[in-house]
Amino acid sequence: MKIEQIYTGCLAQGAYYIESDGEVAIIDPLREVQNYIDKAKNDHAVIKYIFETHFHADFVSGHVTLAEKTNAPIVFGPNATTNFKSYSADDGEVFKLGKITITLLHTPGHTMESSCYLLKDETGKDYAVFSGDTLFLGDVGRPDLAQKSETMTQEDLAGLLFDSLRTKIFPLADDVIVYPAHGAGSACGKNLSKETVGTIGNQKATNYALRADMTKNEFIAEVTDGLVPPPPYFPVNVKLNKEGYGNVETIINQAKAFDVVTFELVANETKALILDVRHHDEFSKGHIPNSIFIGIDGAFAPWVGSLIADCKQPILFITPLGREVETITRLARVGYDNTLGYLEGGFASWVNATKQIATINFIVADEVEAKMNENALLFDVRKPGEYNVEHIENVASTPLDFLNDYLAIFPKTTDFYVHCAGGYRSVIACSILKSRGFQNVVDIKGGYDAIKNTTVKRTNFACASGLL
Repeated sequence: MKIEQIYTGCLAQGAYYIESDGEVAIIDPLREVQNYIDKAKNDHAVIKYIFETHFHADFVSGHVTLAEKTNAPIVFGPNATTNFKSYSADDGEVFKLGKITITLLHTPGHTMESSCYLLKDETGKDYAVFSGDTLFLGDVGRPDLAQKSETMTQEDLAGLLFDSLRTKIFPLADDVIVYPAHGAGSACGKNLSKETVGTIGNQKATNYALRADMTKNEFIAEVTDGLVPPPPYFPVNVKLNKEGYGNVETIINQAKAFDVVTFELVANETKALILDVRHHDEFSKGHIPNSIFIGIDGAFAPWVGSLIADCKQPILFITPLGREVETITRLARVGYDNTLGYLEGGFASWVNATKQIATINFIVADEVEAKMNENALLFDVRKPGEYNVEHIENVASTPLDFLNDYLAIFPKTTDFYVHCAGGYRSVIACSILKSRGFQNVVDIKGGYDAIKNTTVKRTNFACASGLL
């Protein structure tokens, strides 16, 4: 028996490759599927099942393409209906894979069709549970994502999740391995661990949602507390995962390499968004006017999904040389398929053509205190949780995820300053604000990590609330 977790850091997502005696099951595959096919070929094995834990909202799964290429059936839990051929299994249904078995455990709550898969080894012993978004390490799946498509409230779904955890997960032995669908960084939960593999016993001891003395009402209150609105691309991804989508290889083949003249012409004709995915320092030094920065080496796909509202928006991009296909692929992972092409030769081509170049103005952390003494306005674009842990005294929280909601408070003429933790998100914010007409935005280079090494006054939620 072989179990391999294939973890994608950008999405904080775990897919799983399971092989036994020449037969393979794939759980929650990524949209690009050749990797799984190659693994099976190398193992002289056949992909027998494609298991989905639920209709994913945060990425486009590879189930449709993988089924087309392998003829393996796509298996969902109860209540799952699709526009393509799939199998909706019963609670407790057993699937034989070589010398092992995989049992579907229906665990509604995150969504109504949500299910876990319990693997029993060659001896019939419970060995591992692939818990999807039902159980994470340190958390559970948020219960608000199915509200718009179901007639239930998030409190109703949280109640179902409580029952699912108590009847299907809690009875499992402490040594059963937990393989979740996501880790820290995913928007599918609130408090996910950085670890990506755990045990039932460890989760019973450390996960707030599995406290033995917790009542259903307490669970509902804790799970629904502090939920921020889901990113706008989530419903689009659910729709694609239910209805189907195009092959990512076709999307890659259709994207074109444009010279500078054609790139500019296509941008004007299509009103395409120009997306620059280079390092934030490179973007700050020089970029195409009105282009948006979201760096390929950060949490690229989730930020694209959170900040580019229209998944059908035509996109042209600037990428480091050799990373064009990677960029297209990672955009497609979250349903952004309308990539027209990229600037051939990268940003250097734009420079060599002596085209107009824009920059991001910045100050270093040592200058922040002087600016504050001059009553300059500073804004913190980190997430609310980061802000509450500690922030600059009297600085407003304007999280990048919801930047458009704060446009009215940014000054239109005098310089104002933004920071994140290390510089990646603040440059994203600066690029968006500049495209909205705020040419007076200034980045604080190095972000809060650099500011902490200065004498700038800082505070935290407890101090600000008078709790300390």
